[in-house]
Amino acid sequence: MAATFNLSSLIWFALTLVFTFAETNNNGGRFTADLVHRDSPLSPFYDPLESHFDRLHNAFRRSISRMNYLKTIFSPSSSGPAKLLQAPLVPTGGEYLMNISIGTPPVVLIGIADTGSDLTWIQCKPCKECYKQKPPLFDPKKSSTYKILTCESRYCSALDDGKRCESHMNLCGYSYSYGDNSFTEGSLAVENLAMGDSTSGSPVTLPNIVFGCGHDNGGTFDENGSGIIGLGGGSLSLISQLSSSIKGKFTYCLAPISSSATSKIKFGAPSFNGSSPGLISTPLIDKAPATYYYVTLEAISVGNKKLPYTNSLKTDYDFVEVEEGNMIVDSGTTLTFIESQFYDKLATVLEKEIGSQRVSDPKGVFGACFRVKSKNEDHLPVITVHFSGNADLKLQPLNAFIRVEEDLVCFTMVPSDSIAIFGNLAQMNFLVGFDLEGKTVSFMPNDCSKQ
Repeated sequence: MAATFNLSSLIWFALTLVFTFAETNNNGGRFTADLVHRDSPLSPFYDPLESHFDRLHNAFRRSISRMNYLKTIFSPSSSGPAKLLQAPLVPTGGEYLMNISIGTPPVVLIGIADTGSDLTWIQCKPCKECYKQKPPLFDPKKSSTYKILTCESRYCSALDDGKRCESHMNLCGYSYSYGDNSFTEGSLAVENLAMGDSTSGSPVTLPNIVFGCGHDNGGTFDENGSGIIGLGGGSLSLISQLSSSIKGKFTYCLAPISSSATSKIKFGAPSFNGSSPGLISTPLIDKAPATYYYVTLEAISVGNKKLPYTNSLKTDYDFVEVEEGNMIVDSGTTLTFIESQFYDKLATVLEKEIGSQRVSDPKGVFGACFRVKSKNEDHLPVITVHFSGNADLKLQPLNAFIRVEEDLVCFTMVPSDSIAIFGNLAQMNFLVGFDLEGKTVSFMPNDCSKQ
């Protein structure tokens, strides 16, 4: 049974807004918005009949589904650009929601915020085919600020083979497909997009944001959401479009799953500087596709035992050097995925460090689980992730282990035969700051439930 949800609660939930952004904003283009985990009681996806463990396992399944799709993007046998015609996102894979309104007058919507996607899109009237959604559909004919882009616009050109132009009208269309045969097609347009500033209490409007107005959409999309908010690194993403105002910087702080607090995303200068205690920074690596945020994983330590990381996408596993950009930082993936052969070595060291024999995960998701009598995880070892640039990130037990049954704790890193992913469990209770101009991503310990 789905959680009950109506328009009045949606309007309260979304903090509707009318304000002017960027140059006229007293914060100089900085603002902070809420990120609501899809399993939070504040989320329209929340089902009160599910147990805590049910929600966890659903998140793990979404994580596996997302990784399976990413394999089609990063597989060595992939044919390159042809694969990039598909949107780099599993439709139900995003874990965080953002509250927005769009148009003039504004229509209140909820979108999945995703660092693994570029194009922001929503469902629009008239619908050739639309999946059922609870929020109202956006009707561009009723907005005074809606405008379809021409085929010659630079944003239309950025669609590459996803571009669909009607030559007789010279209007830009788009077509995206997903790994599970879901799809969205429609017009590439500009519109005012707005969201609440949870720090100042003043809502902000982002004028002339490029987005997809989807008139033909179908597949596995959930009826509680209205589309996708693209926070990736590509030229069509919201981050790239705001780059001149936010100086290519955004920061988020993900509250632990056990917390009832909302997480935060800040656009503009981060809440830390080079002298902040515990701050570590690692280079962002330029790779294709540009959607993703690539870093270089050099090693992982269990306690004091350090294991150099190598990537079996190369043939000579025991002798290859670490590949630059071998991991992506992704808020939309719950678990952390690492190379399979390396994982086996890491799990063996972990078993010795904990002093308890591994047991099988009844759900078949995790490769290293342990029966524990203690109700806390204080006895579990600190896991240190060593990124390039001498960036050693110490993960606390809440980042690296999760209780999936009353007496069963599992390691939140799992094996993969594709690119590694640094998932959101590993990022919780850190300020995670991206600087796309300086080409770094930084991590600083923080209590994200108290922001």
